[in-house]
Amino acid sequence: MLEKPHYYLDITQDLCPMTFIKMKLMIERMQPGQICELHLQGAEPLANVPRSIAALGHKVIELRQECDQPQQSSTTHKFLVIKALGSSCK
Repeated sequence: MLEKPHYYLDITQDLCPMTFIKMKLMIERMQPGQICELHLQGAEPLANVPRSIAALGHKVIELRQECDQPQQSSTTHKFLVIKALGSSCK
């Protein structure tokens, strides 16, 4: 079983490049080994955010589609991201 996330970030209302900026700033605040629960919406962030996380040297440890809400225009996804050990990410 995975550890409870240390941080939570909802970028469902944001567009690129803000999705990347907010995600990167959150990871910079984290300590190595800590976990962030990240919620996003839309095809572009779903494709780009995991790729950006990997490019920064961190890891998506879980990806799950959330239940669609009637007021949402596209599907929401939940990621669990772990900051790489020994990473300063600055």
